[in-house]
Amino acid sequence: MKKNLPLIIIGAVVLITVFWFIGAQNGLVTKEEAVTASWSQVENVYQRRMDLIPNLVETVKGYAAQEEEVFTKVTEMRSRVGQMTISEEMLNNPEALQRFQSAQNELGGALSRLLAVSENYPELKSNQNFLALQSQLEGTENRITVERRRFIQTVQDYNTAIRRFPTSLVASIGGFDKKATFSAAEGADQAPDVEF
Repeated sequence: MKKNLPLIIIGAVVLITVFWFIGAQNGLVTKEEAVTASWSQVENVYQRRMDLIPNLVETVKGYAAQEEEVFTKVTEMRSRVGQMTISEEMLNNPEALQRFQSAQNELGGALSRLLAVSENYPELKSNQNFLALQSQLEGTENRITVERRRFIQTVQDYNTAIRRFPTSLVASIGGFDKKATFSAAEGADQAPDVEF
């Protein structure tokens, strides 16, 4: 029995190491899939916003035909965002994610200008269709914020896991790469000027 003891100890260490490696690999796969699922939810709420825009634009157009520049900008931005290819590779490419985020920010700005135009038309502000669409859009913008926050947290959890030792060894062997995440829009750290 004493002769076999070193072999038993070596076998146990190897077995424990193999089981740990498998557990770490499965944990990283789970975290990576959570990032993908979280990203899908971000895309889902962005799509909801995209679907609401034509209805909102048409409702406002009926009341404010002379605001063609605003309608054109919103339509152009929606088209630009709609043409962007959204794929899982975007999560591995910070520049592509930044371009996507920038286009979404521009679309949000155009929508804000559209809603500001509505302030000039009291009969539009009392239209039930407009009020319902405006409420849905506000709710969607809140959902976008919530889902982006969840995505950022999920990516942070994943990126931390692949960098922590000894899991970083499994990550490098398994090809787990750092995922891109959202960052604040340029100038978001400065308060806007409000003039009356």
